[in-house]
Amino acid sequence: MPPYEEAVGFVGEWSPFQRVSFLLLSASLVPNGLTVFAIVFVGASPPHHCLVPDTNHTRAPGAAAIPTEVVDGGQELSRCSRYRLDVVRNLSAQGLVPGRDVNLTDVEQEGCLDGWSYSRDVYQSTIVSEFDLVCSDQWKQPFTSTVFFLGILLGSTISGQMSDRFGRKPVLISTMVAQIISSIIQIFSPTWTVFCIFFFISGFSQSSNYVAAFVLGTEILTGKTRLMFSSFGANFGFAFGYMLLPLLAFFLRDWKFLLFATTLPGLVFIPIWWFVPESPRWLLSVGRVDEAEAIVRKIAKFNNMEAPQVIFGTQDSETETLPEKYHNILHLLKTRNIRNTTITVCLVWFSFRIGYYGLSLGTSQLHSDPYLSCFISAVIEIPAYLFIWLIIRYFPRRLTLTCILLAAALSLYLIQLVPQSVSYVAVALQMVGKFALTAGAGLMYIYAVELFPTVIRNTGTGTCSTIARVGSCVAPFALSLNIYYKYLPQITFGTMCVVSAFAAFFLPETFGKPLPQTIKEMHKRERVKCPGITQKEHSAPETLIRSGL
Repeated sequence: MPPYEEAVGFVGEWSPFQRVSFLLLSASLVPNGLTVFAIVFVGASPPHHCLVPDTNHTRAPGAAAIPTEVVDGGQELSRCSRYRLDVVRNLSAQGLVPGRDVNLTDVEQEGCLDGWSYSRDVYQSTIVSEFDLVCSDQWKQPFTSTVFFLGILLGSTISGQMSDRFGRKPVLISTMVAQIISSIIQIFSPTWTVFCIFFFISGFSQSSNYVAAFVLGTEILTGKTRLMFSSFGANFGFAFGYMLLPLLAFFLRDWKFLLFATTLPGLVFIPIWWFVPESPRWLLSVGRVDEAEAIVRKIAKFNNMEAPQVIFGTQDSETETLPEKYHNILHLLKTRNIRNTTITVCLVWFSFRIGYYGLSLGTSQLHSDPYLSCFISAVIEIPAYLFIWLIIRYFPRRLTLTCILLAAALSLYLIQLVPQSVSYVAVALQMVGKFALTAGAGLMYIYAVELFPTVIRNTGTGTCSTIARVGSCVAPFALSLNIYYKYLPQITFGTMCVVSAFAAFFLPETFGKPLPQTIKEMHKRERVKCPGITQKEHSAPETLIRSGL
């Protein structure tokens, strides 16, 4: 059987079918960009204080029943306590104004027995004001985000194996539907617990359909079109959704309306089932040659081309079909070659993710307006993905990855050297770091897809993506290191980038090489043993296989 890209080369790289598939799969990821960071607005904590019945807080809230406290050098109303109402009312009945005629510092305080009053200056409502996730229940607010990321973790692993077992297309569509349904149910959640259950399902579905769409696109498309999709098209779809989020949130200040608006775009892409076929590469990997040929013939017909009588031919003796028909996560650790590759990809990808989410969460400090801060964080991703699309066309993956990691580390290390009088330089350096980490995170999807063979590509990509997603869960805790030293989070992110740059040097190079179909083909990939050794000196497949590399 000829190599896949050689066998389907007659349909062209930018044919009508590939253009339609490129646009549909890229656009299908717009809802992902909307949902991942929607919790920034849906779960925001507006200013609040204890509700005091029959008290006009618009005139003098501090002089009524709400004590003040010092927060970051300024006076604010207490969020979780109030003066005892019977004392305040008795004083008012005597014609005394609490806080002016009477010193209330010694008056006993009590909790918010009647609930809370939330400011509506920025948000009309959030899940914090809906379910009172404040004071003793304040831990529930960040934990809500953790629940979502745990769903992403589980989805990245399970969906990969499901996709390798049942196909890319069924997993893509079914998880898109699950994401829409779970998000709609969230809107009508009667309790915080119910909201979290379906938020977990939403995270699981979001991660699953992203990985499935990405892998499906990289397997259906070929040549430069595949590179453009994996480096820019898919990422642009996500970033475009991310940019739309603050715009929607600005006009929809109620969390239910916002959540519904971020869900609607997913409905548009369900008909993708009838326009984008199953991956012929995956069908070939599980021995369904006739179905793969039928799909390629439909593609040729769509392009007004004539397909040859035999496209893929018969399986030769060296092609692994039935023995490698179904694989699981254990195959990623079976041999030293694939095991070392998997561990290295996980390490590098984790470093990108923890840095990416750490800087993304930190951008809220760039401006007091949360909508503008979110928009700045989103806009910087567009040139980052465009950069990756351009750079991978001409430069090797390993060299590009190493340079990006070192550039991110350098910018993060330099932040601590910037004087406070020129803080805008520190902001610029942080944006350089965000640019590099965003570009690197996008590159890792491309590199992982090219490293792992078809029979285990979705499992490998999904598993490494899962490990990387742990970084998104750890990032908020890494940011809290600034209590020990202001720039310790940046130093931590930069150090991880340096370590990952060294590890990335030992990954196989995939630039200009066809995607591996089987694990045996992956074993034949070159691995760097030491500087100065050329590919020709270590190109004998027998030597590589015997050495276990």
